[in-house]
Amino acid sequence: MAYAVAKDGTRLYVEEAGAGTPIVFVHEFGGNYDAWEPQMTFFARRHRCVTFAARGYPPSDIPADVEAYSQAIAVSDILAVMDHLKIGQAHVVGLSMGGFATLHLGLTAPERAFSLTIAGAGYGAEKQFEDYFKGVSLDVAKNFETQTARVFAETYASGASRVQFQNKDPRGWRAFADRLATHSDIGAANTMRGVQARRPSLYDLEKEIAAMTVPALVMVGDEDDHCLQPGLFLKKTLPAAGLAILPKTGHTLNLEEPELFNTLLREFIAMVEAGRWLPRDPRANPAEVMKTK
Repeated sequence: MAYAVAKDGTRLYVEEAGAGTPIVFVHEFGGNYDAWEPQMTFFARRHRCVTFAARGYPPSDIPADVEAYSQAIAVSDILAVMDHLKIGQAHVVGLSMGGFATLHLGLTAPERAFSLTIAGAGYGAEKQFEDYFKGVSLDVAKNFETQTARVFAETYASGASRVQFQNKDPRGWRAFADRLATHSDIGAANTMRGVQARRPSLYDLEKEIAAMTVPALVMVGDEDDHCLQPGLFLKKTLPAAGLAILPKTGHTLNLEEPELFNTLLREFIAMVEAGRWLPRDPRANPAEVMKTK
């Protein structure tokens, strides 16, 4: 097994495949490094593809102290993986929790990213649901501790933005739920408490996001209700962002619609590498409906 070592000594399990311009995949709370297999298999034909298990996710180390988990630490861990592999710059692709970490990497270390793909990022961002989300996150953390991941996985995997996956692809959803059942109880609880419940709202970062010029692709499912408005916010705020809304799709974008996800990501990366993914043309003024003179 290959491991990168984070700043605090936490070991992070890493896998890579292929050769070419690097792509680093950052998984969601409900996934792990192996949840990116449809992308690793597809993109390794042309790229050096990297996936890793976040701290708290076996076979990475599982710190027992909740203070070893935070949004800033999640970004630092991505950079630790890149440094270990001697990757100066990469296309960084993140889903949900990984999407937030990807965005924050762009805010704190934009020089390390050729591009950012921010998929399914929005939970807890909406100001009217901020307190509710924090409370639910703490409840989820407690459930992982008291019920164990093996038992609670079935409940978590049946959420309002997961049933789309279950209905479309029962076998794929079953593999997702079974993977979730293998998570560390303490790792899942600490990730919920230290990262999910404490991260700042996207809307509180509007000024910083508006100043970030890294090419970005925002992806969201149209039935992932609490990511739709944050996705539109990112599209309107990030200067060089495109927005892809996947129809009849929930939260687990890369597994629920792997072919569409890969096609959109492939075109985005190709446009970035051709120097053709540009900031929005200032003539595309949203205040203008039709030109009169």
